[in-house]
Amino acid sequence: MIALWVRRQIASITIRRLDDRLKSQLKQRAAQHGRSMEEEARVILRESLEREGPKNAADIALELFAPKRGFKLDLPPRVPFRPPPDFSEK
Repeated sequence: MIALWVRRQIASITIRRLDDRLKSQLKQRAAQHGRSMEEEARVILRESLEREGPKNAADIALELFAPKRGFKLDLPPRVPFRPPPDFSEK
């Protein structure tokens, strides 16, 4: 039996010049959830990045101009493409 051990790299960040009010809010929120401030910050970052918005131009367009926003875009009818040019020498 071969055991493969995968070593995961864990990153670390330092946040400087954190507003005292923001730190206090983080401390209060962490206490409400029974977590350390560090764990609460990780949860907040993870949740906000996982629900990140659109990823490409089509998603952004749908988000901005979807029917739920009051826009109804009528698409032009599709027409066949013209034949490709023939560059062969005749």
